[in-house]
Amino acid sequence: MNHNTPTFGGETPSPLSPRPLSHLTDVHRRVYSAAQLRAHGVPASSAAAQCRPGGPWQQLLPGVYVLHPGPPTGEERLHAALLYAGRPAPERAKAIPVQGQAHAALCDAVVTGLAALALHRFSSAPPLLSLDRIDVLVPRTRRLRSTGCVRLVRAPAMPVPEPVAGVPVAPVPRALADAVAQLTDAHVVRRLLTEAVRGGHCEPAALVRELTQARLLTRAHVVDAVDSLLAEGRAIAENRLYEMVRTHELPEPLWNVDLRLPGGPRIGGVDAYWPDQAVAVELDTRAPRQGRRRQEDEDELWCEYTRRRETLERLGITVVHLTPRKLREAMEQQATVVRTALMASADREPAAYVVVLPQ
Repeated sequence: MNHNTPTFGGETPSPLSPRPLSHLTDVHRRVYSAAQLRAHGVPASSAAAQCRPGGPWQQLLPGVYVLHPGPPTGEERLHAALLYAGRPAPERAKAIPVQGQAHAALCDAVVTGLAALALHRFSSAPPLLSLDRIDVLVPRTRRLRSTGCVRLVRAPAMPVPEPVAGVPVAPVPRALADAVAQLTDAHVVRRLLTEAVRGGHCEPAALVRELTQARLLTRAHVVDAVDSLLAEGRAIAENRLYEMVRTHELPEPLWNVDLRLPGGPRIGGVDAYWPDQAVAVELDTRAPRQGRRRQEDEDELWCEYTRRRETLERLGITVVHLTPRKLREAMEQQATVVRTALMASADREPAAYVVVLPQ
């Protein structure tokens, strides 16, 4: 018997779908909410009858059914969790989403945590099928509770989801913060954060911002992982800067040097410096304030950074400000910016003499 056209009480109703479902993925054909079943002529009593012991269906979550008797796959559990947490209004039930728009109507439910990282293809995240719980972000005002394989994470403001295989998924920084909130293993936390940066999934600053907002930087093992993460992020940014200079055939600069006035105080360090053109490059790898650093200290660091830049510019040194994200996403464009600054040096007044020392 085709499980999509069951019989109820000896009668054969109309097929579950009045139109072919070949345009849907297999997962979407096998997982339905009660509202979607009603829209196809299957009342709640009939759905319950199909879920009796030995029946062809099963109720995986309240109001969510899997249309086969065997263990649900990881993908089926994922879609069931979204149907439960972001159940569409009954009047929308007939608009069963097509592939690529699997949960367009469920804007109030977004996969997060380890499940989201698995969808983002993190090798250090467990596969969907092995997860006991699937974390789903919902608005704080939703009147639902965690149940079965679904753990609800309430958010004052929902993030803009990223569609992955037709599923609304939290951006990597938010998904990581929600995952870390549930983890106590320092090794696992470090592996996830490191893969996020090394794999180019997000910048360290964005991740630290989410961890700070989630108040996770009061945990020693998270702070230790973040310290390593920031060092890792700076090293990666420096390597991209080296790559930019060589790939786009810029003149070789002096790397990582301190600038001083002759016989005077230290002005500050720069990541690259072209003395003949008086052009300096600074990488901004600052992260938002961590839990163990007072806001006043962060403000003072920013003031120091600004003073150094203004001092260099008063001396006639052009400062090009680059961020890790710019280097990662638009390296050619940043190389053009640096090349333009080098070429423009011929039209400027000569810069003041400064002493250049290795850091």
